[in-house]
Amino acid sequence: MSDPSVSAPCMWMRGGTSKGGYFLKDDLPADPAARDAFLLGVMGSPDPRQIDGMGGADPLTSKVAVVAKSAREGIDVDYLFLQVFVDKAVVTDAQNCGNILAGIGPFAIERGLVAATGDETRVAIYMENTGQVAVATVKTPGGTVTYAGDAAIDGVPGTHAPVPLEFRDTAGSSCGALLPTGNAVDVVNGVPVTLIDNGMPCVVFKAEDVGVTGYEDRETLDADAELKARIEAIRLAVGERMNLGDVTDKSVPKMMLVAPPKNGGAVTVRSFIPHRAHATIGVLGAVSVATACLLEGSPAAEVAHVPAAARKTLSVEHPTGEMTCVLETDENGAVTSAALLRTARKLMDGIVYV
Repeated sequence: MSDPSVSAPCMWMRGGTSKGGYFLKDDLPADPAARDAFLLGVMGSPDPRQIDGMGGADPLTSKVAVVAKSAREGIDVDYLFLQVFVDKAVVTDAQNCGNILAGIGPFAIERGLVAATGDETRVAIYMENTGQVAVATVKTPGGTVTYAGDAAIDGVPGTHAPVPLEFRDTAGSSCGALLPTGNAVDVVNGVPVTLIDNGMPCVVFKAEDVGVTGYEDRETLDADAELKARIEAIRLAVGERMNLGDVTDKSVPKMMLVAPPKNGGAVTVRSFIPHRAHATIGVLGAVSVATACLLEGSPAAEVAHVPAAARKTLSVEHPTGEMTCVLETDENGAVTSAALLRTARKLMDGIVYV
């Protein structure tokens, strides 16, 4: 067995449009502080290039999944997501990650935590960060995980096996309520916003209300210091209102700039996660934004094109494509479930060192 202070078995995987290390809980130091120090060493943080570690110099490629067989009734595995900061010595569990989630089912089967049940295997996953449940459906022809298939997602080249993700009871995952202030619209620093949490705490507002179009590319947004300062001021102002406390050093809430769709979708989004512009959009961030589009009078609803059916398919456009959310609503219009299509791929399986 590896010495958990200096090395550990690890599978490096792409999950959705993110990438990171997947560990069995028992293979990491039991003490959280020792675990975090180990993971900072694994990623090579803090360093803008993460040159002395496995991180890819981007928050999207500096992520960790910690997985264990679950003792919870009806649940197969417990999943803890950890965001390892790139240029700070910070490891945080303050948020979930729906992209890394896409690799949890395949990883659990590969590691023997879940037995394959035929050509497809459903894996029930308890998300420790938020106390919510997701069910992943993994392709397992012949009882073995396959990553090959014809499913394509924007932001990832090629095609792979589909990994549908169904989310249950995500409302208020971190903030205690879908709308922590009870309002579809609040005004913060003169900007109408929706403070929402349907799996990911988000601040949703019109791009035009902070002086941009919402169609800019990632590089343009990242270079706009004035814009970033303005939205960070809003973010800091809403932390307490969203029951998140002081968010100065936290990775939530995410900041979502919305605009009318341009490519036949429901809404266009430019997201900050929270200080850098996202190349795409996070899975649960997309769910929260899509949900905001259904709130009458909200900034998102004012720019979105929303289908009238109870089962609503909303294409959320982002800088490199789109992400489709399928939302089920009840007779009152409240969202009762959300599902998305992701893919995943095993990149490396071995021992990682610090």
